[in-house]
Amino acid sequence: MDRFEDFSSMSAEERQEWTAQAAGLSPEQRELLRQGGGLPLEVADSMIDNVIGTYALPIGVVRGMVVNGKEYLVPMVCEEPWVVSCAEKGAELAAQCGGFHATYTGSIMISQIQITQVTSPHVACLKILEHKREILELANQADPVLVSLGGGAFDVEAKPLDTEVGSMVITQLLVNTKDAMGANAVNTMAEKVAPLLAQITGGKAYLRILSNLAVHRLARVRVSVSREVLGGSAVVDGVLAAHAFAWNDPFRACTSNKGTMNGASPVACATGNDIRALEAGAHAYASRSGVYRPITCWERTASGDLEGMIELPMAVGIVGGTTRTHPMAGLLLRMMHVESAAELGMVIAATGLAENLWTLRTLATGGLQAEFVPSLERRQET
Repeated sequence: MDRFEDFSSMSAEERQEWTAQAAGLSPEQRELLRQGGGLPLEVADSMIDNVIGTYALPIGVVRGMVVNGKEYLVPMVCEEPWVVSCAEKGAELAAQCGGFHATYTGSIMISQIQITQVTSPHVACLKILEHKREILELANQADPVLVSLGGGAFDVEAKPLDTEVGSMVITQLLVNTKDAMGANAVNTMAEKVAPLLAQITGGKAYLRILSNLAVHRLARVRVSVSREVLGGSAVVDGVLAAHAFAWNDPFRACTSNKGTMNGASPVACATGNDIRALEAGAHAYASRSGVYRPITCWERTASGDLEGMIELPMAVGIVGGTTRTHPMAGLLLRMMHVESAAELGMVIAATGLAENLWTLRTLATGGLQAEFVPSLERRQET
C-alpha cells in the first residue's frame, strides 16, 4: 500500500495490521497494541500517587514522515480530531520535496541552585567560578552511571539576580544527560552541590531544580515546499499572510503555537515523555525576544516557493522514566526505530512543523472546519 493512501477507508483493525507489518512488530507487540491502553493497574500504581484507574486516549500514526532522508512511522496520542491528519498531510507535502532537514544541539540540561542572603553577589559569582572544578566533581558524584556513559556535569555558570526580596546568586550546572530526559539526574546534582555553594558564597541555599527552558537542547528543522506542490502562488501568499498575522499579534501567535504543539506534544506523549515540560519550554522560548512570537517561521524563496523552520527546546529521552515503565510507551518508541534522544527530538520537532504547515495551508484556503468537519461527521455516523 502507498504510504499516503487514505487510512480512513480501512477499519481500525486493518490499520493496526498495516502498522504492525510496517513497523516489524513481534506477535507479542501486536497483541499489546490490540489490547488498547496497554497499562496494567499495578504498573499505573507504580508511576504516580493515589492511583484509582487508568484513562485511555486514541493512538494515531503518521506515515511517511521523512527526516534527514529516513522515513518514520510516527505515533501520536491525542484526543483532538484531525490533528493526526494535519501532521500526515504536512509530512506528505514535505516528502514530495525532499522531506525535513534537522539538526540537534545536544542533550544539555540546565540545573539551577538559588543562593540568597549574599552580601556581595557579583563577587560571589566569581568565587563560584573559581571553584568550578570542585563543584563539577561533586555534582558528578551524584550520578556515576551517567558519567560512565560519557555524560554528566561539564560547566558552571553564575549570575547575580536583583529581586523584590533582595539580591541572590543563581548557579547553573550544564549537564549532558545523553539519551535520558534527565530531570532526576540534574535535580540530584543540584541538591548535591547546594551546601558547597552556600559555603562558598556565605549565603543560604533554597531552590535546587532544573530549568525546562532548555536553550542548549534545541531541535532545529527546516523544509522547502514548491509552490506547485503547495497549490500555487496564491497559497504561498496565504501561508505568509497567516504567518505575518501570528508574528505581529500575540493572540494569534498563541493559537498558532498551540497548533504547532498539536503535532509535537502527541508524539512526546506517545513515547512517554513529559509534555508539560516540552510545552512550557516551547512557550517560554517563543517569548525570548521579549515579545511572544510563533515558534515557526515561514518565508518565500527567490523562486517563489515556501520555506519554513522551527527551533524548539527538546528535552526528551528514550531511556528511563515512563519510556521504561509504561509498556505501550516502550512499544511506540520501538515502533519509531529511533536510536537516540537526539533523533527522537528531531522527529518530534519535524512533526510540529508538518502540523503547522498543513494547518496554515488549510486556514489560508478555506478553513479547518470546511476541510475536516464533514469527514469527522461521517466517521461518527458510522
